[in-house]
Amino acid sequence: MAKDMTLFWGSGSPPCWRVLIALEEKNLQGYNSKMLSFEKGEHKSKEVMEVNPRGQLPAFKDGNTIINESYGICMYLEDKYKTKGNKLIPECPSEMAMMYQRMFEGLTLFQKMAHSLFYTRFVPEGERHDSAQERNRAELKDEIQRWEGYLKHNFLAGDHFSLADVIVFPVIAFLFRFGLCEEKFPKLATYHNALKERPSIKASWPPTWNDGPGMDSLKNL
Repeated sequence: MAKDMTLFWGSGSPPCWRVLIALEEKNLQGYNSKMLSFEKGEHKSKEVMEVNPRGQLPAFKDGNTIINESYGICMYLEDKYKTKGNKLIPECPSEMAMMYQRMFEGLTLFQKMAHSLFYTRFVPEGERHDSAQERNRAELKDEIQRWEGYLKHNFLAGDHFSLADVIVFPVIAFLFRFGLCEEKFPKLATYHNALKERPSIKASWPPTWNDGPGMDSLKNL
């Protein structure tokens, strides 16, 4: 089963990490795991490009089936292997609806995080403006506060760990890795610290994050 799967991934990438968590949750260990370096450009290798012509990670194969979008991979794994491991889609219709809502809202959180943290990477030097950077930070802060208000239960879609947590937790962990203040966002901090101990998350914790502390880019957000 898992031996027919191959996952190309990069350490610390939220899209890659969510796939790793999903594989752990579904007890699909034993797949071909290939950790690559973004810094060395390994995600543009011929081996990856044959699976994902965009040269992006994650790149995933299950037998002859190829899926390269992290949301799609996670949903595919839950649907195909629904009888294995932990059930990640609630049976309760209202919780299911909330799960999908939070999953896809996670795209906005990830986008605003990227725009704020990596502004200089995406915008040419001659086109950068302090006002744009400040606006990006303000929008990210507003978005994070929205998620702080969402946490009325132990998990993002209610009382059960679901695909919403698989999808969004890596983004929240990334925010704290970059210095998000726990005192300012106590509910997110509690959620983050609790899920760090979940077996699937501990098993898939980004190995490069063990080399030292993160950054303080969001310390004053």
